[in-house]
Amino acid sequence: MNLWLRLIWLLVTARWRGTIALPDGYSAIRFRVWPHDLDPSIHMNNGRYLTLMDLGRLDVMFRSGLWRVVQRNGWTPIASTVAIRFRRELRPFQKFNLETRLVCWDETLVVMEQIFVIGDGSRAGQVAARALFKGGLYDRRTRRFVPISQMMQAIGIAAESPAPSPEVDAFLHADRGLKGSTTVRGPTSDGKDL
Repeated sequence: MNLWLRLIWLLVTARWRGTIALPDGYSAIRFRVWPHDLDPSIHMNNGRYLTLMDLGRLDVMFRSGLWRVVQRNGWTPIASTVAIRFRRELRPFQKFNLETRLVCWDETLVVMEQIFVIGDGSRAGQVAARALFKGGLYDRRTRRFVPISQMMQAIGIAAESPAPSPEVDAFLHADRGLKGSTTVRGPTSDGKDL
């Protein structure tokens, strides 16, 4: 339920937060760690970071005008790969910002960087976590990913992808390794449902 409330808040406030001019513009959303975000260690649950990252990417789509194109064409946002590095914990009621930006792309997939920045207290400005995301827009009718050039043209952009940084190269290399791996090692289930 909390994701839906945050999503509604995101949609309602998008107009006042202005537009995002891709490919260089970025989203910055303010959040607070609420009790339902916590795990037994009394800091933000690692799965919650991934959930909030969805909202950061949606904010980019809403505020860049891409969401209208996605809806009109029946495209579906698809996540392919995510890598996240946790650096500092986010504690109860702590404020933080989520910054989301496009860093590079190929023919059909984009790589985005998403950074959680502590927003208050003695650690304000420090990075709590940094993630790289790879994904694209899927057209179910044609059963293929939408070319990035088509997506950008639909929102009035003509741009070349920047060269990937060394850490993005490493991320993409790891993705290729995981994609090619089909081996299952050991038992996959103990037969009990949770």
